[in-house]
Amino acid sequence: MAYTTLISAPQLQALQQSKDSVTTLMVFDCSFDLTQPDAGERQYREAHIPGAVYAHLDNALSAKHGVPGKGGVVIAPKEAGAPASGGRHPLPSRETFAAWLSSVGFANEMQAVVYDRNGANYCGRLWWMLKWMGHEAVAVLDGGLAAWQDAGGELSSAEEPARFRSNFVPGAPRVTLVDTRLVAERLESPAQTLIDARAAPRYRGEVEPLDPIAGHIPGALNRPFSQNLGPDGKFKPAAQLRAEFDALLAGRDPATVVHHCGSGVSAVPNLLAMQVAGLGSTALYAGSWSEWSNTPGLPTRQGPEP
Repeated sequence: MAYTTLISAPQLQALQQSKDSVTTLMVFDCSFDLTQPDAGERQYREAHIPGAVYAHLDNALSAKHGVPGKGGVVIAPKEAGAPASGGRHPLPSRETFAAWLSSVGFANEMQAVVYDRNGANYCGRLWWMLKWMGHEAVAVLDGGLAAWQDAGGELSSAEEPARFRSNFVPGAPRVTLVDTRLVAERLESPAQTLIDARAAPRYRGEVEPLDPIAGHIPGALNRPFSQNLGPDGKFKPAAQLRAEFDALLAGRDPATVVHHCGSGVSAVPNLLAMQVAGLGSTALYAGSWSEWSNTPGLPTRQGPEP
């Protein structure tokens, strides 16, 4: 049975104990710190789930090239091999990401399990990107590294041996990626419901530590991504998540939802939570506020929505 949304620590332990786990399972540590880009890898080297591969947000899960825009934000050009989105953490091209997956030995038939130390913020990015590559068997470790430890899971500080290079072949995307043009065309239309995953003060424009303009995309609803987790750091039960999203949507069709945040990373826990809640697969605007606020002529709004 493939795990496609969440996996518990005991379920991961059972997978690791299977005789074929070396060739059928790959665990990724995606721990990261935006203010200290090297901190996550240091944490990984100090303690990680045995066998885990480190996936760096900037180096593996974001494009390394593109056209710098105002404020250092990348504007994605359209030529082959260019970033697949704009924003502060532009998605790499599918070809570039497939090459990275192959370089770490990840193969199409494998079950991927992703985790971090950050409330599923950064590992959610890899979960979504694998779905974008057409890979269904990828799950987030519910509760992250803390849940693994609470379940008695071992930790390792050893350097993991390199795996043989694979030949990962991208398939048809299983998720929907939208760009600035489409979001702008559907702005405040019933065909689009925007959900902003940033903290409420940033959404309202009271503070803006990173981007040139404070505020949010007009019409966007606000649900900080941390609201998907309970006090134990795990995702809330499906029924509770569904009730909370139903209340937020207030009758809007879940199929119209487009998630975004500052740079397309912390929006993913909301997208995953809606899927856990049984509300279907929703879209991601990966460029998010960092691309929107750097694109001349687009409207912005401060304060709460009316």
